[in-house]
Amino acid sequence: MRTLAARLLLISLLAGCTASASPLARSPAPRNVILFIGDGVGAAYWTAARLAAGQLAIEEFPVAGLTDTRSSDSDIADSAAGATVYSAGVRTYNGAIGVGARCEALYAADPARYDADPASCDPLESIFDLAGQAGMATGLVATSSVTHATPASFGARVPYRGMEAAIATQLAEGPVDVLLGGGRGFFDGSLRRDSVDLFTALCREATCLRTTAELDDYRPDDRRLIGLFAADEMAPAALRRPTLPAMTRVALDRLSRDPDGFVLMVEGSQPDWRGHDNTLLGPVVAEMLDFDAAIRVALDFAQDDGNTLIVVVSDHETGGLSLNSGPDGEIVAAWTTGSHTGEMTPHFALGPGAEAYGGLRDNEAIGRLLMDAVRARR
Repeated sequence: MRTLAARLLLISLLAGCTASASPLARSPAPRNVILFIGDGVGAAYWTAARLAAGQLAIEEFPVAGLTDTRSSDSDIADSAAGATVYSAGVRTYNGAIGVGARCEALYAADPARYDADPASCDPLESIFDLAGQAGMATGLVATSSVTHATPASFGARVPYRGMEAAIATQLAEGPVDVLLGGGRGFFDGSLRRDSVDLFTALCREATCLRTTAELDDYRPDDRRLIGLFAADEMAPAALRRPTLPAMTRVALDRLSRDPDGFVLMVEGSQPDWRGHDNTLLGPVVAEMLDFDAAIRVALDFAQDDGNTLIVVVSDHETGGLSLNSGPDGEIVAAWTTGSHTGEMTPHFALGPGAEAYGGLRDNEAIGRLLMDAVRARR
């Protein structure tokens, strides 16, 4: 039986032959766009999940391919550049959150310039900006802090990913309708180092949740929904409450109230962390099955809705994971590094316009396709 990586390469080459004949412009614009980002997820991560589960939600996606994940300044991307390219369709430098490559030189030369005039730092138009112009709702779900690189790249603009206090301010003051994950410590004045309280004002005009029980009891309305379930990152998959599928389901319940549609980004944040830690295979599989179960929630929604595009990508691969035979014939994890790698990663697509994603694609090409899908709604 072919490995998943080999199967994906064959699918990508075959799909690439037909993709040019089926441009997105010939497909109806989807009402809803759901983007899943598996942080650090390469082909071996998906292989491990399939060996453990037998069958995955991603197997129902008719279009697959491989993504070249480079950033503008490195063949090996970080999560900031790796997410910004999907939010804005432009490659940028490692560490950048929603800003272009010109910002790196400007900020390095004069950090105070950014503080005085953030607009000077090459802000990029994002898919959430386009959604707002089309009257669409927007949402972010992650198992990291919501101020972490991937979700931040869709809702904030700063020159460096470590500026999480500034990212929290922008998320709190911005128009994102749903924000679910960890990171309460960046909003709550009793937890922030500078004691600035963003939570009080935020919760005057939003429904704020802190516990799994509150998420379970939530009934959707038209108010903003803010659920911050940990001071920083959420627990690993085996201990995580609420789960990523549960947060995804609630996000869809809230966002689908908008008659103009929505754009939702869901990140499985922690496969990357298991890769950095070079863990045993079990924790990797647990993260992947939690991620795939969230994708299943979106698939069920899309099948009922009939007008939703779902795209599953990765920002980069982490750890150089390979699957080897252990002493008793079991599959075990072998790692080449504790850092990111330049390996191409699998992507999957389903729904209106999905055919355009097939084949070997640069990450910025995928970002532009996502932008075009939303731009067509205006």
